[in-house]
Amino acid sequence: MKNKVTAAVLALFLGGIGIHKFYLGRSIQGIFYLLFCWTLIPSILSFFQFFGLLLMSDHSFNVKYNNGF
Repeated sequence: MKNKVTAAVLALFLGGIGIHKFYLGRSIQGIFYLLFCWTLIPSILSFFQFFGLLLMSDHSFNVKYNNGF
């Protein structure tokens, strides 16, 4: 079962290379983050995703990333 805080911390510190996407089961998005990490765009996106993950309710997170559990 995936943890919201773990995903947010990964997005903040390793989001530029897409580690949080791999953790959340979004492998194709993670590959795109890896391919474009040199542009710094994934770093900017993951910064906003950090806040989005933290502000997301536990129920919404579980429905989206833990198949409703």
